[in-house]
Amino acid sequence: MSDYFAKALERVPVLAILRGLSAAPAVAAAEQAWRAGIPLVEVSLSGEDAYESLEAVCRRGQEVGRAAGAGTVLTPDQVAAAEDAGAAFAVAPGLDREAVAAARVRGLPYLPGVATPSEVQLALALGCRTLKLFPASVLGVDWLRSLAGPFPTVRFVAVGGVDAHNASDWMDAGSLGVGVGSALAGPALKQLVAAVAR
Repeated sequence: MSDYFAKALERVPVLAILRGLSAAPAVAAAEQAWRAGIPLVEVSLSGEDAYESLEAVCRRGQEVGRAAGAGTVLTPDQVAAAEDAGAAFAVAPGLDREAVAAARVRGLPYLPGVATPSEVQLALALGCRTLKLFPASVLGVDWLRSLAGPFPTVRFVAVGGVDAHNASDWMDAGSLGVGVGSALAGPALKQLVAAVAR
């Protein structure tokens, strides 16, 4: 399942994160991200309209041949709900054994979050090879470099506080890609894609 993210982020290594938007604005934001070349759009399940927004973005993604998934997927029930809504993948801020297992049973690519070597080691034991490093800005690029030593086979997607100004630093440090939320607004979107596109 982890190869899904490596392949999807190969050319433009950006995961767009949409949070707190109702359906119509979420679809508009997703379309803007896709037009900019961003391959993956994540709709966070936090918030009142989250499932409605996820369904709308996934439906539009299927119509235009783009990938949309669910974020903040914490439990097996949320894994199931994400798939039922049409999500092509799921992302979590942390690591939960049962959620990983549920995603594997369903064949749903799942990107769990980690922050410590112990969590990375557990993720490896659970069969996860691509992980979300969160919160990236708090941990810092040197943290990512330090993890590469004992875990050379793991690929990380840096999420949390990443923007057009520091995205290339994360890529230079060995990140597979970056996840961005608030940095998607306005002209920063094109600057971000230009900073990291391969």
